[in-house]
Amino acid sequence: MIRFRAALKGPALSLCACLGLALALVVAAPARAQTLEPLTVLLDWFANPDHAPLVVAEEEGYFERAGLDVTLIEPADPSAPPRLVAAGQGDIAVSYQPSLYLHVAEELPLVRIGTLVSTPLNSLVVLADGPIESIADLKGATIGYSIAGFEEALLSTMLDGAGLSLDDVSLVNVNFALTPALLSGQVDAVIGAFRNFELTELALQGSEGRAFFPEEHGVPPYDELIYVVRQDRVGEDVFARFLDAVEQATVHLLNRPQESWETFKTAYPRTDDALNRQAWDDTLRRFQASPAAVDPERYARFARFMQERGLIDEVAPLERYIGPR
Repeated sequence: MIRFRAALKGPALSLCACLGLALALVVAAPARAQTLEPLTVLLDWFANPDHAPLVVAEEEGYFERAGLDVTLIEPADPSAPPRLVAAGQGDIAVSYQPSLYLHVAEELPLVRIGTLVSTPLNSLVVLADGPIESIADLKGATIGYSIAGFEEALLSTMLDGAGLSLDDVSLVNVNFALTPALLSGQVDAVIGAFRNFELTELALQGSEGRAFFPEEHGVPPYDELIYVVRQDRVGEDVFARFLDAVEQATVHLLNRPQESWETFKTAYPRTDDALNRQAWDDTLRRFQASPAAVDPERYARFARFMQERGLIDEVAPLERYIGPR
């Protein structure tokens, strides 16, 4: 800004002072209007390419232009964010569509307001050079998993289509060490492997994986990652501005993927490696370009699936999952 100075006296000084005060008031009003509203977003895991729209929105100024001061928080416990938001200790949690039904069944006051990743990422993975070429070949196999409940329901459904059941396999909790368990021969297959990470991780260690996708084997398609908030806050304008900023950031990164990758890895230098670079490319097409959009029947259908598989006792009214329409 160019600053002008002049030596003024008498009435001219008084007039200038009045004009200066008026100008200061005019300038101050927009400044006050631009006060940013704080918003905390609790991630589901440490920051990685799954969170690209959020990081791009922050680094490219989309949140700021929406009047938001957003803080992205990586959880010490990945299961904690939805519960913290339900308790009022955060504004938004990145969570999973299947988890939403479980949380509602537990009477946590949570509701979905938007989608981050609109396709399943979960998959059943075996080594490509092994004896398992189809799901039917899993009879008598040992299968590693990380999270009891939903992953078992996915596996059970996939086995059903091949004429098998959970009684035909042995399950071993490998505590998130999916790739090491598979490579070491501890297990014959793993359920819960994200197709945009574990397959690349196997390749980088010299092995090719073969993935079976749940949505191709009897499991209804679902949103892998969603945004959830407290039910009593669902209509707040701050969330509409948040989703609008995320939408703009998503379009930006889809239009400029390489530029956006540079932005992302600069913000999180630890991700600057071959695994995350490939994950970036593999995840781009799975982001929801219109995060606020929702297909009610998709959510109702998956609720019925959760009930049929014994994960929830009853299906709640649809608005408990996706808010009033």
